[in-house]
Amino acid sequence: MTYTNFTRALALALAAAAVVSVPAQADSFASSASSAGSASSGSISDSIGGSSNSSSGDNKRAETGPYRVIDVAQAPAKAGKEAKTRITLRAVAGDAATQFWVDVPDRALADRRVGKGEVVQVNERVYGYEFAYGDTKQPFFLALQDDWYRDLASRKVTI
Repeated sequence: MTYTNFTRALALALAAAAVVSVPAQADSFASSASSAGSASSGSISDSIGGSSNSSSGDNKRAETGPYRVIDVAQAPAKAGKEAKTRITLRAVAGDAATQFWVDVPDRALADRRVGKGEVVQVNERVYGYEFAYGDTKQPFFLALQDDWYRDLASRKVTI
């Protein structure tokens, strides 16, 4: 692993840990970050779609800001993949025509679901996008740039 990949992996582990409540014990940090990474994150290419108002044709972009939930439904099933909820969002401010969907693993919403009419805060980060509850600003999902997501994947290590 190169220094850049190590730095990226460390940043992802810390970001993933922020998505869930992590116990103070150091030995549980790694397992909590690992489970947060799998339950509360996904790649942008697999998680976001349907963006409008993109002159470049890139439908994997979202702008930072508040979005109103206009629909919540079960995401189309993919063979071998866990169940996901599709949340369709529309910008609250600015260009209200900006609309897209995000597929969130059901496990990431186990403690608190997102309902139609609620507000979700989207924050653009260096690693991708953070989706948080509008009222508490508590993140519940990270849509990671594809290269960041690949770096987060578990790999078999041989010694």
